[in-house]
Amino acid sequence: MKQQSTNKLLIQFLRGMTAVSGIFALLICALIIVNFIQLKRTDPLNTPVLTILNQQLSRDPGNAELQQNIRQIDLLARKAFFTSQWQIRTGAYLLFACLLAAIICMKSLEMITPRIPVMETDSAQDPIKRRKIQRRWIGIGGAVIVLFSLTLAGFTHLMLTGTPSEVASLKSAENKNTIIANPEKPNTSSAIALDTTKQPGDSATVGATLSEGFPSHQEIRSNFLTFRGPDGNGIAFQKNIPTDWDGASGKNIKWKTEIPLPGYNSPIIWNNRIYLSGAKESRKEVYCIDAGSGKILWTADLSKIPGTPGPATKILAETGQAAPTLTTDGRRVNAIFANGDIAAVDMEGKIVWSKNLGLPKNHYGHSSSLIMYRDLLIVQYDQTGSGKVMALSGKTGEMVWETSRNVKVSWASPVLVNTGNRMELLLAAEPEVTSYDPSTGKQLWKLDCISGEVGPSVAYANGMVFSINEYSKLAAIKLGETPSQLWESDEYLSDVPSPVAFNDMLFVVTSYGAVVCYNAATGEKHWMKELDKSVYASPMIADGKLFILDKLGTMHILQADKTLAVVGTASIGEGSSCTPAFGEGRIYIRGNKNLFCVGK
Repeated sequence: MKQQSTNKLLIQFLRGMTAVSGIFALLICALIIVNFIQLKRTDPLNTPVLTILNQQLSRDPGNAELQQNIRQIDLLARKAFFTSQWQIRTGAYLLFACLLAAIICMKSLEMITPRIPVMETDSAQDPIKRRKIQRRWIGIGGAVIVLFSLTLAGFTHLMLTGTPSEVASLKSAENKNTIIANPEKPNTSSAIALDTTKQPGDSATVGATLSEGFPSHQEIRSNFLTFRGPDGNGIAFQKNIPTDWDGASGKNIKWKTEIPLPGYNSPIIWNNRIYLSGAKESRKEVYCIDAGSGKILWTADLSKIPGTPGPATKILAETGQAAPTLTTDGRRVNAIFANGDIAAVDMEGKIVWSKNLGLPKNHYGHSSSLIMYRDLLIVQYDQTGSGKVMALSGKTGEMVWETSRNVKVSWASPVLVNTGNRMELLLAAEPEVTSYDPSTGKQLWKLDCISGEVGPSVAYANGMVFSINEYSKLAAIKLGETPSQLWESDEYLSDVPSPVAFNDMLFVVTSYGAVVCYNAATGEKHWMKELDKSVYASPMIADGKLFILDKLGTMHILQADKTLAVVGTASIGEGSSCTPAFGEGRIYIRGNKNLFCVGK
C-alpha cells in the first residue's frame, strides 16, 4: 500500500511538472512572438524622438543642452537594445529547458505508470484511444508553435545583432558612454558619435569620439572624403565658398603646389590635410599636403605592391595610371591604380596593407573611384567579362564580401545614399543601375536603363536615382517597393561628367559643354546654357551654387536654381580634368601640373 501511495504521488508530481513545463513553454513562445512583432514595428536604437533631435543637432551642433538630451535618450535606447538581446537569448534557453523538463517528465511517467491491457474495441467509441489521438494532435500543435517561436527568435537575434562590427561598435559605444544614431535612418548617412566624457558646452565634444573605427556623421559632412563629396553624390556641405579668383595674377590663390607625378584623381580632405595620388608606369605615389601652406608633408611609395602584374599596364593617355580618386575614414588613406594595385596607408604615410585585385581587362585601365562605408572599403571592379563589386576590411584589406555582376566594363564610381529606410550602394554599368546593401553586398534591386561603356556615376535626391551615358539615355528612376523608370531623355547626354541632383532639380553637364537644368520629378527642362568649352570634371553643388570646371581650368559658377543666373567665371590659368574639392571657405583644384588652393 505504501509503495502504491508513493507511486501515485510521484505520478501526480510528474503530471503537474509536465503541465507546468508545457504552460511555461507556451508563455515563452507567446513572449517571443510578441517581442518579434514589437521589434518589426519599432527600432530600439532609433526612436522618432532621437531622429528628430539628431536632425536638430545637425542644424545647431553647438547646442550643449540638445547634446545632453540626445545622450540621455540614446543611453536608454542602447540599454533597451542590449536588454532585448538578453531577453531573446534567455527566452530561447528557458524554452529549451522547459521542453527538456517536459520530455523527461513524460518519459518518466511512461516508465512508472501501470499498463492496462488494451481491449479490441471500436476506435471511434474507445475513450482511451480518443485521448491518445487528442494528445498526439496537441503534441504536434505544440511542436509547431515551438518551432515557429524558435524561428522567430533566430530572426530577432539576427535583427538585433546585425553584423559583428555593428555589435562591436554598439558595445564599444556603451562602454565609452558614446551616442550612436543608426546611419540607416533618414538624415544620418553615417553613425553620429558624441564624446560624453567632456563637459557640456565644450565645442570639441561633437564628433570627438568615433564608434569602432569609422567617422561620425558630422565628420563626414565637414570633410571631403571621396570623389564628388561625402557620399560620392556631387554635394558639398561647406560654406563661404569663393567665387572670384585668377591664377595668372594670383588673386585669391592662397597657394599652388606642383605634384611630382601625373594623375586625374581629385583631391580629398581630412581636417587640415589633402590627399591625392600620382603615377607613371614605373612608380606610384600618394601625397599628403598641408591645407594651410600647400607643403607636401609626406609621400608614400606604392610602386612595389605584392602580386602586381608585370610588365607595366599600357593605358590610354586620357586616363593615365592614377585616375581613381582616393578615399579616407580618418584613420587610413586608400588608393587604387589603373593596374588594380590597391593599398591603405596610415595618416603619417606608412603602408598598412597592399595587394593587387587582378589585372583589369579594359583599354583605359581601372578608373572607378573608391568609397568608404563605415569600416568597409568598397570597390566597383567592372571589367570586361568579370564584373564585380567588393568590400575590403579597412584595417586589414581582407575581403569582407564580394558580389559578381553580369555587366559590361564601366568607369563609373559607386555612390552611397540614404533612401530614408536604408543605406544603398548604387552602381551603373550596362545594362543596369543596381542597388546593393553596403554591409553585405546583397542586391536590393536593379533596373535595365543604360547602355555603352559607362563613365558617369549616378545622382540621387528625394527618392530618385538618375543615370546617364552618351549614346544611351538620361533615365530617372523612382524608388519604392519596386523601383521603376519615371521619365527619360535622349537630348543632352554625357560620357564623362556625372549629373548632380539638388532639391527638386537635376543638373546635367555634357563633355562638349552644355549645361541643362531639369525638373527632377517630370523631366521638364528649366533652362540650358552652352559653355562652348569641353568639360571632363563633374559638376558640384556647394553653398547653393553649381560649380563647373572646364578643361582649360575655368570655373563656371551658376546659381543652383530653376532660373538661369550666372554668378561668374574664374580661372586657375592651367588646364584641368579633375573634379574640385571643397573646404570651409576654400576650393582645391587639381590642374594638369599643380594643386591650387583658392580662398578669399
